[in-house]
Parts: sequence; C-alpha cells; structure tokens
Amino acid sequence: MLRIAAIALLAASVAMPVLASEEEVYASIESIHGDADGFFEVFAAIQEAAVSSPLDIAGYGFYPLTVNANGETYDVLDEQDFVDNFDSLVMPETLDAIGAQDVNDLIVTSEGVGLANGAMWITNVCLDDSCNETQWGILSINN
Repeated sequence: MLRIAAIALLAASVAMPVLASEEEVYASIESIHGDADGFFEVFAAIQEAAVSSPLDIAGYGFYPLTVNANGETYDVLDEQDFVDNFDSLVMPETLDAIGAQDVNDLIVTSEGVGLANGAMWITNVCLDDSCNETQWGILSINN
C-alpha cells in the first residue's frame, strides 16, 4: 500500500499543468467577452507600458479603479490620482510579471482576463445599451 502511495505521489509531482494554446485563449476570450482582437491590442500596450513606460498603464484604467497594495484596498478615483500615487499602488514585481506574461498562461473567466496570476484584471465593458460598442480596460490591480 505504501509503495502504491509513493508511486502516486511521484506521478503527481512530475505532472505538468495543461496549458492552453494561444488559439484556445483567443477563442475563449472571444466566446466569453467578444472582441478578442481588442483585448490583444490592449494587452500588448499594457505589456509594453509595464516594461518601458509604466505610468502609461494609467490610461487603460476604468475609474474608480480598485487597487490592492500594501495590505490595503484603494479606490483610485481618476487617472491623475493613479499617476500621482503609482509607486505605492503598483509594485515592481507586478510590473515585471505583467511584462513577462505569456498568452498561454492568461486566466480567462466571465469577470475578465487575469494577467500575472491575477495581479491585474482586464475586462471588456459595454459603452452603449445594446453593447454594440465595447472597450477593454483595467478593472483591478492586486499586488
């Protein structure tokens, strides 16, 4: 019995999580939220900003923006508030993780798309009653 348990434990320890392909992630985003192309445009811009010009991330936020940092929850009221307090709201580790995010590891749920293991959530919101016009943006940041 002990031998069987040891073999099962060994098998579980070497098992790799199943990763979705980029095509599967695209299809999932399109199916749940629509406008997957729009998501990937915003995703690329946020990744670029995280690496080269982090303050530009502020332009992608839906305000008030919920940010969890330093053991506190902040409601960031507007883009200028985000920029003024950026260094205390977004940790360097979060920026690094967003910049290094692989498409295959995105978290896709009905609430949005999670980057950096849920450190940032991006969602698609309707801009009109019929939801013919939508916009992707940052819903929350969780350092």
